[in-house]
Amino acid sequence: MFTIDKLSRTPIYEQLIAQFEYGLLSGEIAPDGKLPSVRELSQELTVNPNTLQRAFNEIERRGLCYSVPGNGRYIAKDALESLKRTSTARLSEFSALTASLMRTGMPMSALLDAVKTVYESQEGKENEV
Repeated sequence: MFTIDKLSRTPIYEQLIAQFEYGLLSGEIAPDGKLPSVRELSQELTVNPNTLQRAFNEIERRGLCYSVPGNGRYIAKDALESLKRTSTARLSEFSALTASLMRTGMPMSALLDAVKTVYESQEGKENEV
């Protein structure tokens, strides 16, 4: 379900959160599905359990999963809708930032180049879930 790149500049917990979100968006992770335990995942990925706990706590804080004491963590029923709402809000923030940069004289070509660079740097990474 998860893979990590220990050589990446992106912290491990952020890699896990991003992969979880991508898994939801791609349909690989389904609502009401059970997440692996911190202990299982820690052994599988050879990652400190505290790092995994941090990622899972953030996922839960975002309302994408919930805990059942003594039974584990499960993906929230509305996790996909919640994630889509967040993405829509981020797009609005991006639009506002773009408008602000435009007002400062930033040429459209520079903005498009920046977006293109990000997309190109991420190609193939979304398949690492």
